[in-house]
Amino acid sequence: MLVVLVIAGLLVSLAALSMNRNPRTDLNEEAQRLALLFESAGDEAQVRARPIAWLPIEGGFRFDIHTNDGWRPLRDDDLLGPRQWEGGVTGVAIDYPGSDTHSERIVFGTESIDTPVQVTLFSPVGRATIVGTGNGRYEVR
Repeated sequence: MLVVLVIAGLLVSLAALSMNRNPRTDLNEEAQRLALLFESAGDEAQVRARPIAWLPIEGGFRFDIHTNDGWRPLRDDDLLGPRQWEGGVTGVAIDYPGSDTHSERIVFGTESIDTPVQVTLFSPVGRATIVGTGNGRYEVR
């Protein structure tokens, strides 16, 4: 009976350990979510015929729309409203390949072709890079 209880205890403890999520998986899932939001923002900019920008903010990110008065946050939008970071993201870098300048935002224009961009998400467990080739599609590397 004691041997059966020890084996059952070991199996329960192994099951509990395997239920913990891998932090790298969480980071990659956050990058995938963001890549899909980028595609949606590009489509939305074309539909609205107004540029939409994505910018990281303290603890998260938001999307802005360009109006006659300048950039305004998209607050009432369910899909493109402000969000908090998930997946342990601690920092973001936006790079345009072939350019030495670093940008604080990505602007999705009203045309279907945009400038290629790379967004790198940093966390304590590593980093994930979202690559946009300029054709409106984004992938995580």
